[in-house]
Amino acid sequence: MRTVIYPGTFDPITNGHLDVIIRALKLFDKVIVAVAENPDKQPLFTVQERLDMIQAAVDGLENVTVDHFSGLVVDFAKTKGACAIIRGLRAISDFEIEFQMALMNRHMVREVTTVFLMPHDRYTHLNSSIIREIASLDGDVSDFVPPAVVEYLNQKYSGS
Repeated sequence: MRTVIYPGTFDPITNGHLDVIIRALKLFDKVIVAVAENPDKQPLFTVQERLDMIQAAVDGLENVTVDHFSGLVVDFAKTKGACAIIRGLRAISDFEIEFQMALMNRHMVREVTTVFLMPHDRYTHLNSSIIREIASLDGDVSDFVPPAVVEYLNQKYSGS
């Protein structure tokens, strides 16, 4: 079974992320969406909230599991028996840092390949930071994120 890891902070997951997951399912037998616990970032949502949002977003998609990790993604990929790591590229500006990370990952664990996927062009402008900003200003993000995420954002910003 060809397993791929799709790592990210997913704070929150967007329709662009979901599009990459669906595209990855066409190339791999199993997709593990892995929430990164990054001590350098201060996410809006807890790891558990992000896991729950992703699980709700991928509900109904076969061969997708949700997990979390800390440390190096290549080590996580190796422990899961993954042959690849998926990275989404929205713009050329994403490429340089992703390319450097891919080369470093390949140096550390040769048997894990990095595959770059572009989301559908209708999602290239999306990122979690923009979603959080719009939601914090009481804007409608329902076209950009799965329904469960809208609920989480509303709860977070309404104070309830």
